[in-house]
Amino acid sequence: MKKIRTALLSYGMSGKIFHAPFLTLHPGFELTGAYERSKKLIQKDYPELKSYKSPEALLEDDIDLVVVNTPVDTHYEYATQVLKAGKHVLVEKAFTTTAKEAESLKKLAAKKGLKLTVYQNRRWDSDFKTVKRVLDSNILGEIVEAEIRFDRYNPLLSPKKWKESPNAGAGILKDLGPHIIDQALNLFGFPEAVFADIRKLRDHSQVDDNIDILLYYPDKRVRLHAGFFNKEQTPGFILQGRKGSFFKARADVQEDNLKTGAKPNLNDWGTEPKDKEGILHVISNGKTTRKTIPTIQGNYFGIFDGIYKSIREGLIEPVTAEDGLKVMRIIDAALRSAKQKAIVSLFRL
Repeated sequence: MKKIRTALLSYGMSGKIFHAPFLTLHPGFELTGAYERSKKLIQKDYPELKSYKSPEALLEDDIDLVVVNTPVDTHYEYATQVLKAGKHVLVEKAFTTTAKEAESLKKLAAKKGLKLTVYQNRRWDSDFKTVKRVLDSNILGEIVEAEIRFDRYNPLLSPKKWKESPNAGAGILKDLGPHIIDQALNLFGFPEAVFADIRKLRDHSQVDDNIDILLYYPDKRVRLHAGFFNKEQTPGFILQGRKGSFFKARADVQEDNLKTGAKPNLNDWGTEPKDKEGILHVISNGKTTRKTIPTIQGNYFGIFDGIYKSIREGLIEPVTAEDGLKVMRIIDAALRSAKQKAIVSLFRL
């Protein structure tokens, strides 16, 4: 197995929690180090790795893949720099700040013959994988209504200034929004139109922190919501079909486990508690059935395995630049809709 030499563009929470543990677990990757502007932290966890003094120093090294996990408003600049240097790229969500930037990166990667992947890791959450299996089984019949939520209770402002200061990448729409938008597109495809209500509800907030987005399809209604004032957990996923309903809590355990310092594995990693199983309530042949559905195991290893196969075996990226572009088109439309207080057609943009 020829290893993919990989470097991170930062080693904060994202690098430490979401990337380094899986890059070191997968036998196909060799993590070389990270660019660290001030704090030199990576060598405390991985003494053998490099702390690059600049992005240029990183790009001059023998690197195959660079993870752009910097603040959102820097993604386009850094990803462009990496692609021009002839390296494959994994870009954190939100992919970019606009669909125009996403389109530019997509074209540049294609021109250079390089792989460009968007880190939509929530496709590998246990809850989402379970929802997708139920949907694909057609046990609910035709879906007429669906709701996807990413709710938390955290009314305080983040101490990270770049998250709370007005800039092109700040706010919940480009933080949690890409997760639920990507999940909706993965389940239902690209909609015809968007209506959005985007608000600032926390005291002294300068960036959006509550979003409600309606995606219009010819045969169904899909609602997306994210906010910081949900003390009582509501279902993260609600599917309403002509034959019944499926409710599933957003209960993937990976992020919480990673924050404790737990290391991922290929055995029992990402196993949800049994009491978080989703509820299926359907009618079949005139008989009503209500039961829980076992949750599929989640594992972010899957996105890295997909990246390895895309680079070394020529397969399509696990999350393509086109996938990322579609998410950004929804975000652009949501911003326009909220400003105009109107439905925005996605086929007129």
